[in-house]
Amino acid sequence: MKKEKVTIQDIADALGISRNTASKAINGNDSIPVDTRNKVIKKAIELKYKQFAYVETESIIPKNQGNIALVTCNLPNSSHFGSLLISGLEKRISAEGYNLSIHIVRENEIHAGTLPNNFEASKVDGIICIEMFDPQYSELITDLGLPTIFIDCSVDISYPDLKADLLLMENEHSVYSVTKSLIHRGFTRIGFAGDYKHCKSFNERWFGYNRALIEAGLNVDLSCCIVDQDRNFFSESDWMDKQLEGMNVLPSAFVCANDFIAVSVMKALKNKNLKIPDDIAVFGFDNAPESRIVEPHLSTVHIYNNEMGITAAEMLLARVKNPSRPYQITHIRTEPIFRESTPVLQIEK
Repeated sequence: MKKEKVTIQDIADALGISRNTASKAINGNDSIPVDTRNKVIKKAIELKYKQFAYVETESIIPKNQGNIALVTCNLPNSSHFGSLLISGLEKRISAEGYNLSIHIVRENEIHAGTLPNNFEASKVDGIICIEMFDPQYSELITDLGLPTIFIDCSVDISYPDLKADLLLMENEHSVYSVTKSLIHRGFTRIGFAGDYKHCKSFNERWFGYNRALIEAGLNVDLSCCIVDQDRNFFSESDWMDKQLEGMNVLPSAFVCANDFIAVSVMKALKNKNLKIPDDIAVFGFDNAPESRIVEPHLSTVHIYNNEMGITAAEMLLARVKNPSRPYQITHIRTEPIFRESTPVLQIEK
């Protein structure tokens, strides 16, 4: 009696999963976790399903090659551009058989110059640093001699001295074009909100803002800017209100270092019964979820988060394979989005 052919349903039944999941796993669909895919393929080989009938398990299932460590002082939340970035990053390194371990660096460890307790350099093949803006601690990490990539970095780090790859979103030109657009719409007193010494990205955004004003023959007026240390922005619930209250003359527009700051500025302006954008226009950066919820909807700059994560993973994996390759500084394109918080010609539908 002829033996019946093995079907995808047979594999699914053997593993207690749906036929759809088994089919996606065999066809290499990215939405299926690596562990599930491996189990499906093992079962397909075991049951001698079609193309897997004469395949050895080891030749088709990726081996666990090691561990990539994500080191951060501040694990990004759902509103931070880094949350989607980590998703793309994890998916890409998992496809290569690597695990992603997360190591949160506490403030006392930064001051002491010590690594997190759960970090063992001997068990790490590469390091990804997010929200790591202390130059001395960054040097501590690069001195480990492991393949490392920073996603953004300290403003004080000189590119030639950084013994690691660096990935940033494009900052300067996008803010330059945004500020230039506001100037063309008749805004001549434009303030900047954000600590331009907080990180390299904020600093590049500050330079873009400055360049647009200088080219237009306008002065950079610090009296209408809010550029205090970053921690002050989070210090008190009414801190932003106090900053606006202390200005003799408010600007006609604010260009903000990120959406969180922009939303805080908008709230403080509303508390002063000022209308946005009729009285003051506001522009943010990041295209965070809050930018689409706040009223009026916030003009901002879109970051391709997932693509940045994939690029970061590919840069690091290339470094793991070839540690001696020249270090790279890479910027990923960003895109201004004009919404109702700025009276410009182009409005997002």
